[in-house]
Amino acid sequence: MARKNMGDEDLIRDARGLSRGCSRAHYAQARSHRRTRRIVKAALACVLALVVAAAGLGAAYLGNINSRLRKNIDSSLLGTLSKRQTGKPFYMLLLGVDRDEARAKGSEYGSSEGAYRSDSIMLVRIDPQKKKATLVSIPRDLRVDMGEYGTQKINAAYALGGPTLAVKTVQKLSGIKISHYAEVDMDGMEKVVDAVGGVTVNLGVAVKDPKYTKLDLPAGKVKLNGKKAALLCRARHAYDSYGAGDFYRAANQRAVIAAVAKKVLSSDVATMTKTVTAMADMVHTDMSATDIVSLASDMRGMDTNKDIMTGMAPTESSYVDGGWYEILRESAWEKMMARVEKGKSPYSSSDEDPTSGISAASGSAKKSSAEDDASSSEEDASNVEPSYEGSVRVLNGSGISGLAGQSANSLANAGFDAVAGNAAETTRETKVIYNGDDALAKSKGVIETLGLDVAPIANDGSYVNTQDVIVILGSDQG
Repeated sequence: MARKNMGDEDLIRDARGLSRGCSRAHYAQARSHRRTRRIVKAALACVLALVVAAAGLGAAYLGNINSRLRKNIDSSLLGTLSKRQTGKPFYMLLLGVDRDEARAKGSEYGSSEGAYRSDSIMLVRIDPQKKKATLVSIPRDLRVDMGEYGTQKINAAYALGGPTLAVKTVQKLSGIKISHYAEVDMDGMEKVVDAVGGVTVNLGVAVKDPKYTKLDLPAGKVKLNGKKAALLCRARHAYDSYGAGDFYRAANQRAVIAAVAKKVLSSDVATMTKTVTAMADMVHTDMSATDIVSLASDMRGMDTNKDIMTGMAPTESSYVDGGWYEILRESAWEKMMARVEKGKSPYSSSDEDPTSGISAASGSAKKSSAEDDASSSEEDASNVEPSYEGSVRVLNGSGISGLAGQSANSLANAGFDAVAGNAAETTRETKVIYNGDDALAKSKGVIETLGLDVAPIANDGSYVNTQDVIVILGSDQG
């Protein structure tokens, strides 16, 4: 026992030493940018050491937390997960498992722990470098081919083959390699929300569910404690008058998870330690406590109001072989995953979101898809070589006579088929809008020819699309 206590004291002294080392590294950074990477590593080591010291339990604490986090994680699952590339975007499968005893005993798969079906299924893309996260819910009643188990609802994968089959099934469905796995006990959601001091969500409509969850929440911004947040994640019958309750429940689950992430990323060391401790009782994952804290450190500073994006796999309900299923709309799914892969919102328009304006959103309102496309198009343009051909319509909104004609002549001399006209009203901001992905290179050529300091914007349907590129000249270019 004496030896163990001495080890804990040594660890705490090491933590204090690392803290002093971090301070020295901070001042060294100002003198030499070449040592940035080493300083970041030292700072991360400092945070981890302080987490351990704050817990007051040393290595024994970490060992206990890791063993609880990795419960239900076996070699088969680890062999299925793909290796993550440091600093690169990666995917995680997040399952919410309902461990209701009464439901399990009545299951066709028996009363063992394996009988629990996954209550919620989310494919999560995390980009540590750009500090973005995307959560895509997959309907639990989605009809899929499960190989030797035949055609099943996708939530049966967990019951039939555990985490390994769940990961394999979602990988096959999405065509995406999954690097990490996390399984959340939905009954434990209450502890995590309370650990971060509650969360705030925006409810599109009032949530009234007197028969099941007993929730009675007003529309608008609402502060939730752990119990109310956990109940909101279950309250599908509160949305029976709006359509498929599972869709709204899944959207609420994404909103609560995003709100938790928002609180964690802005928390201090003590709160982060408390949260990880609470997570260990309700999360099973291949990630260690060190991995989780490291990832949280990487993501600190993200704009959680706009860079946590969410969506639901596009499906339609159908009665097949004596039961109701969700059938994947494959073309729409491919387009959604292409957007997610590029770090964009799953939806190109809010009209595509069946829960928009009804379900919960985390914190403040979501950024519009038009804004999302405008910001992401700037990233796309950096990887596209300019083209000097195609049709361009130049509209004068500057109030300066002859400016559109001069610009159209410059474009024609460069090789474009350009015409000039007047905008419907004067404007200060110059815009360059392109119609379709094929016109992105042309819009970049237009910007370079005219010497404009703007980013191209993808047309979201707000502008006519008879030309490849539309230029609206504002007074900022006069």
